[in-house]
Amino acid sequence: DPVHRKYHQDELTFSMIYEYSERFINSLSHDEVVHGKGALIEKMPGDWWQRQANYRLLLAYQYTRPGKQLNFMGIEVAQHNEWSHDSSVDWHLESQECRQQLQRYLIDLGRFYLETPALWASDPDPEGFEWIDCSDRENSVLAYVRRAGDEHVVVVLNMTPVPRQDYRIGAPAAGRYEQRFSSDDARYGGSGLDTAAPIDTDEIPWHGRAQSLLLRLPPLGALVLAPVPDPSHDTVPTPD
Repeated sequence: DPVHRKYHQDELTFSMIYEYSERFINSLSHDEVVHGKGALIEKMPGDWWQRQANYRLLLAYQYTRPGKQLNFMGIEVAQHNEWSHDSSVDWHLESQECRQQLQRYLIDLGRFYLETPALWASDPDPEGFEWIDCSDRENSVLAYVRRAGDEHVVVVLNMTPVPRQDYRIGAPAAGRYEQRFSSDDARYGGSGLDTAAPIDTDEIPWHGRAQSLLLRLPPLGALVLAPVPDPSHDTVPTPD
């Protein structure tokens, strides 16, 4: 339950101690949704909206942390019944709007992942991941950077159903950032909290960095931000 998450935040961060001694697959497999353990959506706390938001947040974390993904069939419809080898996935749930929104979410999340090398190209390399802040237990917020070469994205996870207004995090670089992905988008069944406007960094030191960003964090939501290229850095060919 989100009210207790501040006491368990270290369970998400502990893996970084040995993260790069092995290569990981982040699996949400059938072993966790059979033999009385309950379907994944049934493990989620709160009302139906919060359970769906938790579901999307978990998947966003799975896709944005180091390691590759493995999901079991049926995850795209968030079925209520445990998976069973004696029957099919509950595909009839696809007729419900909330399941169609979840399928749209997974399609877009997968496409965004593929189109964003910072999320996968440097998985085995410690340079591919960097914490911005992993210690805000009171608000249950995690912020980190994923890198690949000169490219990077910023991931911020708000793991409570409370929107965070004016939430400041340290910025990896000065300049303007834009939202590239939000698990809270209304197209996916989220609250649709307005977080899409580009944000300029402030010259306010935060989290050990010279620049910082002031964000609005959606409830039980994941945001992925990326720097906007500075057009002044583009080179213009000189005519002969």
